[in-house]
Amino acid sequence: MSEAVLMELQGVVKSFRSADGAPRLILDDVNFTLNKGEIVALLGKSGSGKSTLLRIMAGLIGADAGQAHYRGRPIAGPALGVAMVFQSFALFPWLTVQQNVELGLEAQGIAAAERERRADAMLDLMGLAGFGGALPRELSGGMRQRVGIARALVTNPDVLLMDEAFSALDVLTGETLRNDILELWDSQRIPTKGILIVSHNIEEAVMMADRIIILSSGPGRIRQQVAIDLPRPRSLDSPAVRALIDQVYALMTMRPAGEAHTAATAAKQIDYRLPETDVSRIEAILELLAEAPFNGRADLPQLSEVAELQDDELLPTYEALGQLGLALIEDGDISLTALGHSYVQAAQTLRQEIFGRQLLSQVPLAARIRQHLDNEPGGSLPEQPFLDLLEEFVEKEEAQRMLEVAVEWGRYGEAYEYDFHTGRLTLPDK
Repeated sequence: MSEAVLMELQGVVKSFRSADGAPRLILDDVNFTLNKGEIVALLGKSGSGKSTLLRIMAGLIGADAGQAHYRGRPIAGPALGVAMVFQSFALFPWLTVQQNVELGLEAQGIAAAERERRADAMLDLMGLAGFGGALPRELSGGMRQRVGIARALVTNPDVLLMDEAFSALDVLTGETLRNDILELWDSQRIPTKGILIVSHNIEEAVMMADRIIILSSGPGRIRQQVAIDLPRPRSLDSPAVRALIDQVYALMTMRPAGEAHTAATAAKQIDYRLPETDVSRIEAILELLAEAPFNGRADLPQLSEVAELQDDELLPTYEALGQLGLALIEDGDISLTALGHSYVQAAQTLRQEIFGRQLLSQVPLAARIRQHLDNEPGGSLPEQPFLDLLEEFVEKEEAQRMLEVAVEWGRYGEAYEYDFHTGRLTLPDK
């Protein structure tokens, strides 16, 4: 392995067991290299295996097949030289900030005096000087994440892995912390030689990364790579940056020719992972798209800015609009279909009628629920058989989420009713 290569994955495969014991493929034939001096961002929809891939690289879980190496050596557990920052801060609430930051050093057997010196220096670098004696509950979300990053960096890692490290923060706090990390990196005030970021934020990826990798879903495979040679710091108002954001949005929402048929087929299957969005958001985006200045057609990044929603909220909504036949997404743009225009102009009762009709014709899970209810003499069934059916294909938590989406959409479209207390689905009273 070249001296310039920090981490390398070759043919990595990872599966987890479904409720019935059958393997469910999460990652398939992933090949990836992280080189010295680069920041790489991983983008992908829910279910693409981004976090799983990061955990394999961190040595927290093993691959089922293929090889994962750090500096030419197989990764067989957490490696010295690799540190990880989590989305949830992952601080011990009963320890002070100083004690949380020293944990990694203590695990390495560093003497107490040296631990204190290095932790103090890192807290100062991260803008936390004076907070060493505070408990995590005394800090804001942004400051808690600074502690998490300080704890990772104090061990002087070669490689820093960041799993949606800014997503739990408000936009301004996340942007400030992101810029601080970039300033430390670009000024070489930290010894880290490579950073890998899992993100759901396209703008964040473009502003930070030297290279963006886009994963496909179900299972996760590397679908596209985008090299970025723009100097940092980058301005969101720069035409070159805006063009890159447009390009990545287009790549995130398009389906390569080889996947188009597969995607269309998958959407017709009972186990198709319904996008995690609700009716109110679907209608809000439809109405926003129909109004000036868009008038039925919008550039996705511009629509995102006006909507003031994160990409992990918008991308599933776009997918739902496409699946329901209310909008088309193509080349980074979204446009209302004729049905979408009619939907926006319709009164509430007609909206629900259109939604229900499209739901039953385009969403297999909803159609299956309605079919079984129609065939049931009493027009009522418990939810459990549908959960059992879904758990043949996905994990229990995902099955529950999918059914919750199908229930909300079905209730709105008056395709069926649901009693939360009894967990029963019933035909609507017409």
